[in-house]
Amino acid sequence: MGSVVVVGGTAGLGKQIARHYAEQGRDVILTGRDADRCGKAVQEVGGSTRSFAFDLARPHEIRTTLADVGEVDHLVLAAIERDSNTASEYSVERAIYLVTLKLVGYTAVVHALRDKLTGTASILLFGGQAKERPYPGSTTVSTVNGGVVGMVNTLALELAPVRVNAIHPGIVGDSPYWSGKADYLEGVRKRTPTGRLVTMQDIVGATVFLLENPAVNGVNLAVDGGWLLM
Repeated sequence: MGSVVVVGGTAGLGKQIARHYAEQGRDVILTGRDADRCGKAVQEVGGSTRSFAFDLARPHEIRTTLADVGEVDHLVLAAIERDSNTASEYSVERAIYLVTLKLVGYTAVVHALRDKLTGTASILLFGGQAKERPYPGSTTVSTVNGGVVGMVNTLALELAPVRVNAIHPGIVGDSPYWSGKADYLEGVRKRTPTGRLVTMQDIVGATVFLLENPAVNGVNLAVDGGWLLM
């Protein structure tokens, strides 16, 4: 049985996904930019977990860093960067960093691990609902999350029979990022048909479904409680 690789597994949703598979007794590989954070996350996730440190925004280094990875059953590309970049006050440097990280970096990881994917392997990309619901400062975030949709389409075709899907979370209410923003979260909850915010466990459940259901391929799944319906 191959390993589960979680790129961006040192915090947040990526870490929760890594923990889920470690608790299932799977061999887990998590990655992050900082070696010390990777080591700490390995201890916290537990089980048969190890790590590699690299920066997705430095894609030329990825293949060498991942050279010692063995067979891979599931690859999760969960790394994100919170960016606020408006067209009126535009930072080219921040835009290039985020585009490189998510579009070039994600693809560079797939390239590095392509020959290590098992015959029943699956890949999951993380996008986000900013592609549908932009906000002030989301110019680059909305663009790259839209780009994830295109990546799913082309990679599912190119890598077949390896399955490729994407998850596009809405606002995840119990994510550490939203701590201290209760008033804003309550406003979102009131506009959500389910009457509740998405939780980290919801995202983990949807991730497992997309990774493990053999009939699901080329799907861009919104997990937002129907937020876009209102």
